[in-house]
Amino acid sequence: MSAEAEQVTELSDWMSRLPAGLHNIPLFQLAIPGSHDSMSYDLDMDSFIIEPAHLKRFSRVYGARKVMHKWATTQEENITRQLDAGVRYLDLRIIRKPNDKEPARFYFHHGLCTKTDVESVLRLIRDWAETHPKEILILALSHFEGFDQHVEELHVHLINLIKTIFGTKLFHRSDTPTLQSCWDKGRNIIVSYDYPGNQQLDLWGKIPYYYANTMDPAKVESELCRVLEKARPSHCFFVCGLNLTLPEDSTIFRYVLWPRENFTKVIRRSLPELLQWVRQQTGRSPNIIASDVVTRDNFVATVVQLNHSKNK
Repeated sequence: MSAEAEQVTELSDWMSRLPAGLHNIPLFQLAIPGSHDSMSYDLDMDSFIIEPAHLKRFSRVYGARKVMHKWATTQEENITRQLDAGVRYLDLRIIRKPNDKEPARFYFHHGLCTKTDVESVLRLIRDWAETHPKEILILALSHFEGFDQHVEELHVHLINLIKTIFGTKLFHRSDTPTLQSCWDKGRNIIVSYDYPGNQQLDLWGKIPYYYANTMDPAKVESELCRVLEKARPSHCFFVCGLNLTLPEDSTIFRYVLWPRENFTKVIRRSLPELLQWVRQQTGRSPNIIASDVVTRDNFVATVVQLNHSKNK
């Protein structure tokens, strides 16, 4: 096995194995594999339906929640296994459950709420980061459903929780992150907090996420090509989302009522085509590339390989 091939297969520590020529370029210029709706493997069928809006009224119907679970589950493996597989960007969508006896306890969501709370998952991520100090993790926290009442107090509480858990591992947004600068500072967690009131030096602002809002892989590829040619941000993180997206109107029933289908099956059929598009991006410098079912079909290795091509 060649040295480069070996580097790509050792995915649990792939950043530490990148060539020295890539250690001092901004992380914005590296190709970084990410997972879309990272916590969707943990959805709770006893939860109420959060989205789409026109299905919320069926929350009390178990059959409706079961269908929602099939079509909202975009990841198969837990967070630790995703990180072990080489994922370095996590898409974490936050919710506070209504009528929770602990009003400042938070969960994740995608169609349904998760069973596991935010604090437990963030501690798992911190523990993983401590045992892999040269792997830089980018956590994108967004959506913040159920924050309508006491919104400022809830954000303050959540931000303080993040800072308490990660502490000196947080890389500040005032500095340009490179592998070497993160290693030198001993800071390997970057938190993006998508809330306009975020003024924390420790936390980054919103990371742009580009996707095509379609179930057609060809349209996904076309939209991402447009972004890379005309709208690619400079000097900041950005995400190219390979993910397919269910319709938000009544045409959603064309998919969710298929008795033998689920979202994972549909995604797995489209992923080989989408990964072929990734292989063609050697000279276009996509930054974070996020996908569903990230442990399938060598998704992570395909993204990481773009960095070795860049080094050449």
